[in-house]
Amino acid sequence: MLEVQNGSAAVPSARKPADEAVAGPPGAAAAAPARLLPYAAIATVLGALYFLYSWIQYERFRTPSWDLGIFEQSVRAYAELRAPVVDIKGPGFLILGDHFSPVTALLAPLYWLWSSPLALLLAQAALFAASAAIVGRTAQQVLGSRATGIALTVAYGLSWGLQEAVKSDFHEIAFAVPLLALSCRALLLGRWNQAAAWAAPLVLVKEDMGLTVAMVGAVLFVKGQKRLGASLAAFGAAFFALTVLVLIPAFSKAGQYDYWSKIDKTGEGADVSALDSIVGAFGHGEKWEMLLVLVGITGFLCLRSPLMLLVLPTLGWRFLSQDPNHWGMFWHYSAILMPVVFLALVDAVRAVRTSPRPWLVSYGKVVVPVVTAIALVHALDMPLRELFRSETYATDARVRDARRAVEAVPAGTSVETNVTLMAHLTGDHTVYWVGGAPGVRPDYIALDLNSGWSQPVTDPAGLAGQLHPGTRYEVTAQEGQFVVLRRV
Repeated sequence: MLEVQNGSAAVPSARKPADEAVAGPPGAAAAAPARLLPYAAIATVLGALYFLYSWIQYERFRTPSWDLGIFEQSVRAYAELRAPVVDIKGPGFLILGDHFSPVTALLAPLYWLWSSPLALLLAQAALFAASAAIVGRTAQQVLGSRATGIALTVAYGLSWGLQEAVKSDFHEIAFAVPLLALSCRALLLGRWNQAAAWAAPLVLVKEDMGLTVAMVGAVLFVKGQKRLGASLAAFGAAFFALTVLVLIPAFSKAGQYDYWSKIDKTGEGADVSALDSIVGAFGHGEKWEMLLVLVGITGFLCLRSPLMLLVLPTLGWRFLSQDPNHWGMFWHYSAILMPVVFLALVDAVRAVRTSPRPWLVSYGKVVVPVVTAIALVHALDMPLRELFRSETYATDARVRDARRAVEAVPAGTSVETNVTLMAHLTGDHTVYWVGGAPGVRPDYIALDLNSGWSQPVTDPAGLAGQLHPGTRYEVTAQEGQFVVLRRV
């Protein structure tokens, strides 16, 4: 049938399931929560699994990078109504001069209730879980089957992009995941203004998301919403330029956007020409493996949907990057692609129902069970599988040593440390990255001697003297691989 939205030209729309009719029998409104119950239940379980994994990783001192400490310092600053200074990146470093992610200020009220890095991990788990409910409920509305909706909720919730993001601790893209799910949902339901409204705040999540917003505008344009689409595309592109050319340089001490170097310089600092960067974008197998798995988890049917335009900006900068961390399936970079590819699958399943090719119609009928089976099998080799191993919950000597090292640093002091102890110290200390605070003489240095060193550290006091010439430090506590030194 035909549907008119926002005074625009009518566009074809799939027939709505009975439970989505505008008018319904008495009691229909009361039945709405019941229709949402399965998705809310699955999302609750997924959120609990995400947070349990994050909590265990934090409590067992398995933090994979300095990012959790960085976000902890910035959100704590917002909660204390201070500028988001992150000393881990450098003494007095304003984080808006690194990545433009003011959306994290929304977590300040949560910090008023629970001032801990675990609060960030809980928020991320809840945002990811909410996006799973959005994807599943949208699948039911578009395809008219609750079983399909439930299956895709599970498949999406166990997807590798989300699991790797959970493993990577908290990142600002946690906000982008549900926003993209809501924007794609609105596009599938023909709610054009809502699609634009949910997409627009993405520019406050991270600087590159402006290009994704522009792609939402491109999809609106393709769908016949030319004025709205062109306006949103212009807004997204303009905000991207504003953040990387004006706002970030204005907040940065260096007066520039540092991440251009990820594209025009190798890891060793050598310059890369624009031509070499473009040619080299297609030369690494990790990138193609990631792309193959990205579309493969939908049985490749997502490629039939215009929603796939939304993945192009993220894939573009990742392919152009000279940093191998951006190329593969690890870290958090693929989380924002998950709601797009799964809802593109939903769009494609709806579209192939009327295909003149019988084999494609048949494939559309079985692809959701296939995708769900793929997700379940793939999950056997994903991070959440650790939750079903008894050794995951064991407290070994290393954990006890790390806790004693943290306790050996008096509250309120300044401390220089590396990744393992960092997020555990940011709450009540001024924390610097080891070697990243020239000119500063921290009160304490707390180190994991088995993490990140090019050669074994046999003389911690000597190392401290090399880091801070003219300043003497003495060992006050040494537990296993952890050592704490105090400035004399």
